[in-house]
Amino acid sequence: MRAYLFLICPVLLFLGGSYLLPFLGIMQLSFTDPEPGLGQYSHVLTDPLTLSVIWRTLRICVIVTAVSVAAAYVITLLWVRGRPLVRSLTELCIMIPFWISVLSRAFGWMSMLSNRGLLNSWLKDLGLIETSLQMTRNEFAVIIGMSHYLIPFAVFPLATAMRNVDERVLTAADGMGASRLRIFWQVFLPMTASGVIGATLLVFVFSVGFFVTPALLGGGQSVLIAELIYLWIFQIPQWGMAAAMSVILMLAVGGILVLLMRRYGEMAK
Repeated sequence: MRAYLFLICPVLLFLGGSYLLPFLGIMQLSFTDPEPGLGQYSHVLTDPLTLSVIWRTLRICVIVTAVSVAAAYVITLLWVRGRPLVRSLTELCIMIPFWISVLSRAFGWMSMLSNRGLLNSWLKDLGLIETSLQMTRNEFAVIIGMSHYLIPFAVFPLATAMRNVDERVLTAADGMGASRLRIFWQVFLPMTASGVIGATLLVFVFSVGFFVTPALLGGGQSVLIAELIYLWIFQIPQWGMAAAMSVILMLAVGGILVLLMRRYGEMAK
């Protein structure tokens, strides 16, 4: 037992120095700047503008999570249960996005969705539209960009769950005359529910703290929590407000993690 503790001590020290100490400093700042008390938290939780940013963030994150997990489920099916050629191509499509930075992806979507971008040009050439569609500087662009980045992350928990499915159960359902659709909805999908929960947890936590993609594709019109914290720190000198929002965000994400992990543990049993 002592050997295990000795081996894990460097990791604990690293995590404590890298995450716990800075978080404690931010928490102290949230109670002391600009003056001691709970004024920063009161303002964050009552200010209409701040509340609108919080609700917008939650709404976009929920939509992004649903889109990403649904798309990742289809991709994972092709990767795990497709033919060899399909599996190889799908695996390549999953891995390639990890070689491209988040900034490059955001600029790519800007060139695709802008008023003079490729998509509007194609639609005009086909005669489907006369004037350019506004597809950037709004929530639509933010959702597209965030989902594109997060789909590959959702694939791996789903792949683990799908690979652990007992083929004999599927064969038995097929032998009893169940259609493929019924086998999927009533047998395969419930057996991979743990992967869906894991992917949902991973994607939602990542999406809450997104900054680069919403800032570029939203164009300041769809401000999320991370961008609001950035504004309070670098453009509007309200460090106490930024610290209070950071603490609230950390506690909220932690609470969601605990609830989902408890649910995940119950389903795993």
